[in-house]
Amino acid sequence: MNNQRLLVWIEGTLIAALAMALEYIPHSIGFVDISYGIIPLAVYSLRRGWRAGLGSGLVWGLLDLFLRGFGSGGFLNPLQGFIEYPIAFAAVGIIGIGAAPLQRALKLQQRGWLFGLALGATFLGVLVKYGFHFIAGVIYWGSYAPKGMSPVIYSLAINGGSAILNLILAGIVISVLLVTAPHLFRPKNG
Repeated sequence: MNNQRLLVWIEGTLIAALAMALEYIPHSIGFVDISYGIIPLAVYSLRRGWRAGLGSGLVWGLLDLFLRGFGSGGFLNPLQGFIEYPIAFAAVGIIGIGAAPLQRALKLQQRGWLFGLALGATFLGVLVKYGFHFIAGVIYWGSYAPKGMSPVIYSLAINGGSAILNLILAGIVISVLLVTAPHLFRPKNG
C-alpha cells in the first residue's frame, strides 16, 4: 500500500472514530434519532470518494454495533444487527459518488453546482441509510408497533422522521462548511 492510500484510510478511520464519538451526544427526540456522525462522514466522502466513504462508514457501523448496539438492546439477531449497523452505516459513504463532480465544481468555483452536488449526494446517502433501517424496522421491530398500527407505518414514522431530521441537519452543516471552509472538501493528496 502506498503512503497516499494509507493516509486516506487513516483519515477514514479517524472520521469513523469522530462519528462514533458524536453518537454519545444525546440525540433522541422521542423515538426519532439524530445521527451527528453523518456530518463528518459526509464531508469525508465528498472529499475522498465513495470507496473510502463506504470503508469509513463500515468501521463506524462496527464501532457502533460493539460499543452501543449490543448494550442498548439495538441488537435483536445477527441478520438485523448486520443490516442496521455495518450495512446501514456504510451506506452513508454513498455520498462519495458526488466527490469527483464536487472537486471539479470547487476548482471552477461553480457555487450553484457545489450546493446541488453536495446536498444531492448527502440526500442519497442518508436516504439509503434510513432505507436499510426502515426495512429492518418492518421485519424485526414491527412487533413493537402500537396495537393496531401497521409495522410499515410504524417503521416509516420512526425511520422517516429520523431521515428527515438528519437530512435537514446535514444539509445545513454541509452548506455552511461549503461557504466557510471549502478546503475541508479538497483532498491535499491521495
